[in-house]
Order: sequence, then structure tokens, then C-alpha cells
Amino acid sequence: MNALRTSTEGWVLVVESVVLAEVRTPCELQAVTEWAAKARPDAPVVTLDDLDVGRFDTDTTMVPARVVWLPPVRRGERRVSVADVLALSNPRRPPAFRQGRIKGRHPDRVRVVQGEPASLDELRTRYEQQSAAGQSFTAFVARQASLTGERAERQVIGDRYKVPRLVADQISSSARFQGGAAALARELGRPAAAVAQEATDKMSTFVATQSRLMDDLFSSIFSNLHDKTWSVSVDMKTFDQLRTINKSASLVFLPSHRSYVDPLVLSEVLRSHDFPPNLVLGGNNLSFWPVGPIAQRAGMIFIRRKFGKDAVYKFAMRSYLSFIIEKRFNLEWYIEGGRSRTGKLRKPMLGLLHYVVDAVEQLDGADAMVVPTAIVYDQLQEIGAMAKESAGGTKKPEGVGWLLKYAKAQRTYLGEARVRFGEPFSLRQALEDAGDGSARLEKVAFRVMDEINAATAISATSLAGFALLGASDRAYTCAEIEEILEPLLKYIDDRGLPGPDPALCRGLGLRSTLRVLTREEVLSRFDGGPEPVWSIASGNHAVAAYYRNGALHHFVNRSIVELGLLAATDGDFGDDLDSAEEILEAAREEAMRLRDLLKFEFFFPAKEGYIHRLAGELDLLDPQWRDVTPTSVRTEKILREHAGALFARRTLQPFFDAQLVVADLLVHLGAEDREKEALLTDALGLGQQLSLQGIVKSKDSVSKELYDAAYLLADNRGLVGAEDRSGVSAGRRAWLHEVQQIRSRLARIATIEAEQNPEPLEVPE
Repeated sequence: MNALRTSTEGWVLVVESVVLAEVRTPCELQAVTEWAAKARPDAPVVTLDDLDVGRFDTDTTMVPARVVWLPPVRRGERRVSVADVLALSNPRRPPAFRQGRIKGRHPDRVRVVQGEPASLDELRTRYEQQSAAGQSFTAFVARQASLTGERAERQVIGDRYKVPRLVADQISSSARFQGGAAALARELGRPAAAVAQEATDKMSTFVATQSRLMDDLFSSIFSNLHDKTWSVSVDMKTFDQLRTINKSASLVFLPSHRSYVDPLVLSEVLRSHDFPPNLVLGGNNLSFWPVGPIAQRAGMIFIRRKFGKDAVYKFAMRSYLSFIIEKRFNLEWYIEGGRSRTGKLRKPMLGLLHYVVDAVEQLDGADAMVVPTAIVYDQLQEIGAMAKESAGGTKKPEGVGWLLKYAKAQRTYLGEARVRFGEPFSLRQALEDAGDGSARLEKVAFRVMDEINAATAISATSLAGFALLGASDRAYTCAEIEEILEPLLKYIDDRGLPGPDPALCRGLGLRSTLRVLTREEVLSRFDGGPEPVWSIASGNHAVAAYYRNGALHHFVNRSIVELGLLAATDGDFGDDLDSAEEILEAAREEAMRLRDLLKFEFFFPAKEGYIHRLAGELDLLDPQWRDVTPTSVRTEKILREHAGALFARRTLQPFFDAQLVVADLLVHLGAEDREKEALLTDALGLGQQLSLQGIVKSKDSVSKELYDAAYLLADNRGLVGAEDRSGVSAGRRAWLHEVQQIRSRLARIATIEAEQNPEPLEVPE
């Protein structure tokens, strides 16, 4: 029974509930009214446009309702097609003149959904907690009705259509935003209103204004860049865990970045499993027409590559990310900052992580769960261009012409793409574990990279590259390549690593793998003899190395153990070490030295975790090592027994070859410095010369990326750019000596391998 009573604001209607109809057309209002007559017969129906909360008693319950229009079923799925868009029709928002016909002929396409009811008293409490002064309570109630209606709609259409609505309006009207803008205005000496407006305007340039139509359209159009190129496999066991976590926290997917299509592949994986879509942070270099306008409406957040001292832009970005975290939308970005040019993970860029950390820390009790994600491809057609860039070439800018050329190249089937997830972890807990200090973010980032590496699948093409690049520079039969691969497969099995299907590395399967690499001109095949032989194609060692490097991190710890054993054999720990404990302690110090030399190439855990992993590798080489005193004879015997499964030379040679080149250049400079780019250019020339002379053993080490990492190591050691020049020359010579010493050990491993596995001399019949 409805009634009127007086209040401080005048007459109010006393009703138990009111149906708030979020409608656009008379047809939609009719549908909601018909639904209310059955579901809420005593409740009046009021549209959001006509809402005046002052007319109702504070105990009145507001019941949001809206109409959901569903696309027709096509191939078993309700999904908007490109044909709909070309016909200027959106089945999810049909025009008013078509709605009556659809409602009459296809009632299965029309649903009325109810949002979460709330009393005006409850809504008033939320309003006072969340809204800035001066904001309309009626507008707040309408916005809350729309948001809860959105959640109800997802129960019908699926979580893959979870998109943030009314973003700029919600953020800019919040008390937190207005308070932050006022604080920033005081710092800048500007009016608060002007700063708030500028931040809102800048936010509008990158906020992803998602729509379900554009999500479907983007998926339909750009799926052509990958769905015929790879068959995608995914780590299913993690999905249920992630779905449960997502109910209470935002997920931050941090994938490895190997291809332009990484976001498309991951998006399709999430979509096909009805997972909420990610908001993807990316550089505005890809916001060109027509990709940019569509992608931004499908969840891409295009941001400036650099925003330096623009405090208002930073504030707008931080406010947006806080909103995303608070509302438990999922984020995705590529922490390396760009695609890998070498196949290995690049150094993490900390800028976006810094803003997400700020967003989490300013929200009481909020958290984000980091999901390290590894995406690996059997083949990539863009590797050739990246290898040229690594060798000093210039990157071509993206644009429409580039996109068309790229799409044409993607028509060829290139094998499998494997998506796997590392162990998810709490960002808030990771920050606490990292402690205080300037290295806190870096520790969290390195944990991400370590988890990505652990999850990275080893492909058959990676192992083929590893085998041929690490063998003598000649052609090999399929049987010889299979023999090289066998110890690798055993090691992968012993370690429980995410390896390839072993069948692809043996017999007919191996021939198929080699055929794939030959077709892409990574390998060359000679058929003029009794049986075909394969070798690295001339000039394509860097491309083969890209494939190899995708799996290389799995062999690094084993390689360091091998070099440590050789150091013991060479007596480098001294003659006065008598006990096993003394020798093991010296071995740990040697392992830490190698870790320091390689810290700009690979991601290592903290010291205790690192030593623990090395101990596990030593268990595989010598299960009795804890119970015996190491001797040179015993160590030599162990290395010889594992000659076919020694990985140090094949894994680490390119990096110490690159360090040799840079260290040699610096030594010849004495204590002088040279501008970095000029030094790297000289390194490319010297590296090519030493490769032709046979001094540099790995042709793929002639790489600007590897020389850049070596330069970073020199900088870290105070060998470049130091104000105090007194010890620079001696420090450079000491580094060169270290590198030469390690290269001599790698040469010793090569000798052991050759002695135990001599090259065939006879011609096969």
C-alpha cells in the first residue's frame, strides 16, 4: 500500500520498493514494466531520467532493472559479427524502430535483469563515504543503479563482457580524486578546480571506453592475425585458481613480450574460457588509425611512452589505476617495455609497476594479485626484423601499411603458441617481503621475471636451435641432431621442466621440426648426398639464437655448476682448502661471482634460493657430493661422465663473448670514456672481426643487445662514467681477465665434449 507523509523536505511517497528502469526507448520501458508487474507488483516504475530521490522515504528500496538485448545464435554462440557492423547494426543495442519487432518475433533475445537492491538510507551512507562535496545524491543513486545493473547483465552474457562503465564520471566525482587534485594544486600553486579539470581531460585521452560491440568487433577482425597462424594451448589447471582469486582481488597479468599479437592471443584465451577481459596498458605508438580507436574501445589503454615531469598526467594515471584496482578489473601490461629482440626476457621497466603499487598502497585493504604469464611460439615471422635491429638495424615505425604487410605474413601456419602461468602472488605481500629501500620495486619485478621464466615452455624449435648453435659449425644428419638432443630431453625430464612433446625431437617428428625451420630459412638443407643434412642458414645465426634463447634460462644454473666444478679442478680455490666445507664455501663464492657477471642477462633469485637451486643441479650431476670431499680427479671424472649433457659452453658462450668485446674496447681506452652509442657501434665492428678470426666462438654474440648488457655491467662496476678515474683502467683490465678466465673454462668444456664425443671422420654409406 502506497502512502504520502511529510518530511523536512516536503511530502514523500511511502512505498516498500521502487523499480529504477535504466531504459533508452519506450519498448525497453514496456519490457521493464511488464517484468515489474510480475516480479514487483506493488512497486512503481521510475526511469533513471525521471528519478528524484527526494520524493521517496529513506526506507524505500531501490530495485535497478534494465533490458538486455542478445545477439542471435551463430555457430553455437551469441556474438556480434563484422557483418552486423557493416550493416550499421548493433544487436546488443538495436535501434528503437527494430526493438518491437525483435521483442515480438524473437523473445529469447530480450531479457530483463534485476540489479542488487539497496535502500535509500544505505545509498546515502555510501554517498557520504565516496562522493565529493557538491555532488548530486540523485545522480549518485542513478550511477549506482547502472553499475549494479551492469553486474546483473554479466550473469546473462558472461564474465568475458565485464567492462568498466562511467569511468571518468565515477573517478572525477569521487572525494579521493577531488582531494588529490586539491593537494596537487597546492604543490603546483594552481587553482584546485583547474588541476581537477586538466587531470580529467588528460584521463580522457587514455581511459579505455570499452563497449561490448567493439570487444566483439576487435576480436573478430584481429583474430585473423593469429587464429590461422598458431594453434593455442593453455595451462588449464591455473584458470580455476585465478577465477577464485579474482572474486576478491584484481588480477595483474604480466606476460613475456615476444610478438605484436601477444595481447590478442592472451585475450582470446581468456575470452574462450569466459574470463573477464583485461584492460591492456600499451604505448601510444600503436594508437594509429584504425587500430587505435577500435582497440581503445576494446580495452586498450594507450599511454605516453614518457610523461616525465607532467605531474597532472601522473596524477590522472594513478587515479585511473586506483579505480581499476578498487573495482577489481583486471590489468595487463608487458613489463619488459617492448618485444624481446633476443628471445630472452628483457630488463623490466618499473614505471607502470610503480603506479600500480601506489594505487594499491593508497587503498586500505586493497590488493592486486600478480599473474606472471609466459607466451611461447614455435615460430615467429617477425624474428628476422628483430634480429636485424639487434645487429644495429633501425626499427620501422608502425602504421597502416605496416599492419597490412604484417597481416599478410600471418597467413602461414607457424605451429603452436603455448600460454602458461607462473605462481600468482599478492602484490601487497611481495612489497612487504621486499622490505624498504630503493630496490623494493626491483625485487618485486625480478620475482615476476623469475616466475615467467619458470613457466616458459621449451619448444622443439628452441631445442633444435640450442643443439645446432652449440655444435660445430657444419651440417648434421637428422640422426646426429637427435643424438645431440637426447641428453637435453633427459635433463628436461629429470628436472620436470615444461618441455616439448619428445616425439618432435625424434625420428619423423624431428624431421618435421627441421622442415619447419628450413621453410622459414632459419636452417638450410642439403639434399645432394646419400641423406639430407641441415645447418644454420648463412647469416641467420641470430634468428636461430632467438629460438634457442627462449629456453636458455632453464640451463643457466646447471651451467654455473659446471663452471664451478672446473674452477675447483683448476685449483682456483687455493691449495690450502682441505675440508669439504671449505671447498664448498669457496664454490659458493665462485657461484656468486658468476651470478654477478650474468646479472644483466638473466634473472636470479635471492642468494639462499640461488644456492639452493645450484645444490639441486649438483644432485643431478653427483648425487654423493654431500658425503665426499671434492677432488680434482673426481670432478674431472664427473664432467667426463656427463660430456653429452654439459651445457655451460652452449648456454653461456655468447654472453662471455660479448663481454670480451666490450671489455677489450674499454681496456684499449685506458681510463677514458666514450659515448655509449659510439662504443656499441665500435663493439659491433670489433665483434664481427673477432668472429671472422675465430676468436669469438658464437656468431650470434655479435649483437647490440648483448653489448648493451655488457655495457650495463661495466657501468654497474664503475668502469664507465665514474667521477673518480683513478681505478678505472685497472678495473677494466681485471674484468677482461675474469672474462678470459671463464672463456678458457668454456674452451676446456669444449675439449671434454670433443674427447668423449669425437666428430665422425668417415662418410656414411
